Order: sequence, then structure tokens, then C-alpha cells
Amino acid sequence: MAKKSETKKITEDQIIGMYMDYVLEHETVPKSIYKFCKSNAIKEEEFYNFFGSVEGLQAAIWEKFYTNTVGVMAKNEDYESFSNQDKMLTFFFSMFELLTMNRSYVLFALREHDSMLKNLSQLKGLRSNIKIFASELVQDANADKSFKITKKSPQLYAEGTWVQFLFLLKFWMEDTSAGFEKTDLAIEKSVKTIFDVFENTPLESIIDFGKFLYKEKFA
Repeated sequence: MAKKSETKKITEDQIIGMYMDYVLEHETVPKSIYKFCKSNAIKEEEFYNFFGSVEGLQAAIWEKFYTNTVGVMAKNEDYESFSNQDKMLTFFFSMFELLTMNRSYVLFALREHDSMLKNLSQLKGLRSNIKIFASELVQDANADKSFKITKKSPQLYAEGTWVQFLFLLKFWMEDTSAGFEKTDLAIEKSVKTIFDVFENTPLESIIDFGKFLYKEKFA
């Protein structure tokens, strides 16, 4: 007796792919989950198995960019032996290489609303992940320092790294150079600069920098 064929389950990655294709083909976000699911011949419950809303799906895409970036870095057998500066360079290069592969979607997502704050709201999860990544780099560096005064603030460095990412993201969005070579140069220079600041700048200047970031964040 022949077995009844099993219905193939939809995966999270498949729904993400369907959504990215949808917005690029229609040049708009789906008006409802119902319409999105109908256009892709899937059941609403299959969508809700992974996401509670379109906004949740949008945020998940950015978090997926992060996890895929970390996955690429993990495949490099030499990564763990890198200096913290090289680890940060590797992260940014890997992240922007992935964003470039999905540039049409990224540009749409970050220009959907007139308000930049609304566009950036979907990056909340990505922000948390990047700050955790940066904090861990500082904590590793601090473990090798005997005196408290020579240790760096993970929180301040993490916030600085996030601001650096936003700067690079805007630079990349506006970059028209072949192969986005200007973005690569911006990554190299900005990473070197931020490490120079945190290694060589007096404590008072770092505190002032932290106050500036605080005001920018909550202004």
C-alpha cells in the first residue's frame, strides 16, 4: 500500500526569501499577512509559526544577516588567533559583503519610510548582537590587563561600535565606486581609528566621547 505523501514543511529561511522577493517585485510591503501568504501559496499558520507580524519578520532578516556573518567568520580556521582589531575588520568586511549580496533589499528596507528612525527600528535586534560582539572583544582584552585603570569599558566600546556600523551603513548606501572599494577603505580606516582612540586617548576624552554618544542616542 502506497504511503500518503507528506506535506513539506515551510522553513523560516523560505519565508524570509519569499518576503524579500515580494517587496522587491511589488516595491511595497505586503498590506496583510493574508495577502502575503496567499500570493506565496502558504497557510497563515505557517507564517505565524515563525513570525508574529511583518515587523517581526523585518527585524529577523537583519538578525539573520548577523548570524550568517558570524557563521562565515567561524569557517575561518585562523579567526580565533586574530587580534581584536583584525576580528573587528573581519566582522565588518564579512557583514558588508553579505549586505552587498542583498543590496536591493537592504536599500528598500532602509528607505521604506520618510523617517530614518522608523527605518532603523528594524535593526534593534542587530544592534543588540553587534554590541554583544564588541563587548566580548573588550572583555577578552581586559582579561590580559592587570590594572583596572588600563581596562576599557565594554559598554562604551560597544556603543561606539554600533555608531561606527551606522556610519559605515550610510556610507555604503551612498557608495557608487566599483566593487564598493570606497566602503572597504572606510571600514579599514574607521576600525583603525576607533582602536587608536580606545588604546591611546586619555580617560577624560573617552568619557566625553561617551557623553556625546549618549546625547546622540537620546536626543
